[in-house]
Amino acid sequence: MQAVLLEEFQEPLTVQDVERPEPEPDGAVAEVIGCGICRSDWHCWQGDWDWFGYRPDPPHVLGHEPTGRIVSVGDDVENVEEGQEVAIPFNFACGSCDLCRNGRENICENHIGLGFMNQAPGAFAEEVHIPNADLNAVPLPDDIDAESAAGMGCRFMTSFHAMAHRAPVSAGDDVVIHGCGGIGLSAVHIANALGGNVIGVDLMDEKLDRAEDLGAVATVNAQEVDDPAKAVRDITDGGADVSADALGIATTCQNAVNSLRKGGTHVQIGLTTSEEEGMVSLPTDEFVAKEIDFKGSLGLQPSRYSEMLDMVESSKLDPTALVEDTVDIHQVPDELAAMSDYNTVGIPVCNEFSN
Repeated sequence: MQAVLLEEFQEPLTVQDVERPEPEPDGAVAEVIGCGICRSDWHCWQGDWDWFGYRPDPPHVLGHEPTGRIVSVGDDVENVEEGQEVAIPFNFACGSCDLCRNGRENICENHIGLGFMNQAPGAFAEEVHIPNADLNAVPLPDDIDAESAAGMGCRFMTSFHAMAHRAPVSAGDDVVIHGCGGIGLSAVHIANALGGNVIGVDLMDEKLDRAEDLGAVATVNAQEVDDPAKAVRDITDGGADVSADALGIATTCQNAVNSLRKGGTHVQIGLTTSEEEGMVSLPTDEFVAKEIDFKGSLGLQPSRYSEMLDMVESSKLDPTALVEDTVDIHQVPDELAAMSDYNTVGIPVCNEFSN
């Protein structure tokens, strides 16, 4: 089968023939119907995140935002069947550790990152293996097809967890999203659906226009103001109730925190680059004096996908609104290379995987 192969960090990616996966006893293999092309794939290609455990040994297949159709299952699989269309979380869980048993399988003690770790070759491929399939393959409702659901990959479901669970956003909350790439625009759309008054902050007017299309009530071009955090505090008459850094660089993280009012909550969605290596300085005394909460958000528990899917079924959320472009597998390397300039708007999706 064809797959996008990382052979050397920061060197051009290529499409090559690799062996098809076989299901492990508890696993399943899915034909990939759609797979989002994410900045996290770019980070992996660059060789970032060794401090996070997301640095596979080349050669390795990339891709972590798939939907698919089950084509084979292992002997021990009980609930997943051939022919089912499924969403596939990137953060595979074991289902048996304390965290999994307490509903936090997104941060499973035995977490395996699809496309980011040797144990889980990725989904820029014709087929992908899903370990512990009874937990990690999420059946889609009949009226949500896998092609449409391809916009609900890590950016969308991580943003859902961030806004619906970790913040959580309530009706009337002022919510500011710093960084309006795919994950930031997802957060804008979801926070708006939850009743928040959303402000988008970015450097590109095109991304800010998309934020307004997705429900932002105001935007700030960070290049056109001296202090983006102060601009947000002025718009919100004192500061936002919820902030999110959807990019993962020191500037956006610090600006997001400084956008908050007293008692506000910051949710960190973006992971850092090789420049920060996971460490960003923050105004610690402000956290104390203003009683600000700082939370992280990683993926979404398979057990809570139904909440997101219900909102899609009722048209409160529309992941297809985030999809900017659809490409075939041979265009994936160029799409990832374009992310080096931070110019990608929305979510590109690969939906053709063979010649």
